[in-house]
Amino acid sequence: MTNPHIVHAATIVEKVRETADIHTYRLRINDEDERQSYRFAAGQFNMVYLFGVGEVAISIVSDPEDPETLDHTIRAVGRVTTAIARLEVGDGVGIRGPFGRGWPLDEAQGRDVVIVTGGLGCAPVVGAIEYIFRRRDRYGAVKILHGVKTPEDLVFHERFERWERQPDTEVLLTSDRPGKLWRYHVGVVTELFEMVSFDPFRTVVLMCGPEIMMRVGVPILLRRGLPATSVYVSLERHMECGIGLCGHCQMGPYFVCKDGPVMRYDRIAPWLGRPGI
Repeated sequence: MTNPHIVHAATIVEKVRETADIHTYRLRINDEDERQSYRFAAGQFNMVYLFGVGEVAISIVSDPEDPETLDHTIRAVGRVTTAIARLEVGDGVGIRGPFGRGWPLDEAQGRDVVIVTGGLGCAPVVGAIEYIFRRRDRYGAVKILHGVKTPEDLVFHERFERWERQPDTEVLLTSDRPGKLWRYHVGVVTELFEMVSFDPFRTVVLMCGPEIMMRVGVPILLRRGLPATSVYVSLERHMECGIGLCGHCQMGPYFVCKDGPVMRYDRIAPWLGRPGI
């Protein structure tokens, strides 16, 4: 699948309800040759196309070494995603991709990994987490910090519980507005930074979620001695073409669709929070 302009037909083989408006779709590319030749890196995305409606950029959340299916977690918030939400197992969609740059999982081997996410921002890094745990002996300690606005926004409940049971792994959850049954931390996700220890010289940080979380959170980590070159963020912008032609996702000198969505923090920091960027 080397031609980014070609839409490849795929079928929904499983639909999992995560929350009231979020589902994970397991897709299977129909053509066997295309299915076997498809390759992606954790952190990349596809343009998911609904025939007669349009397409939308969605992160791939499955393991890169699964040759049969592709998982995408989708929130129904716009015209295309709302139409996709009405689809069921057996219905067809199109796949165009993969696009962008993924997480530096080869570089992270032999090092500790701190993963910081907020809201549905955990979706782009789910594939990376699963990748690490399927190859657990290649990585050091894993610390997963995840924040939500309310307990109802917590996606992937079962995954968090399963990840917490992994060796040398710590999972910390927090909610801005907790419910009566919330048993975790109360507050914003950056407050969790003070609750974990890490060696700044052997740690890689993977961060995705609201941009304000990155702008506030990364400087806290840098003050603890973590080099900016060890922090990677996954950016979100409106993307229509996936190949840097339409310009919708331009951020300073970069295009998020092809230079990102995963970018090293020191390269993108000057453009975070800039008006009009």
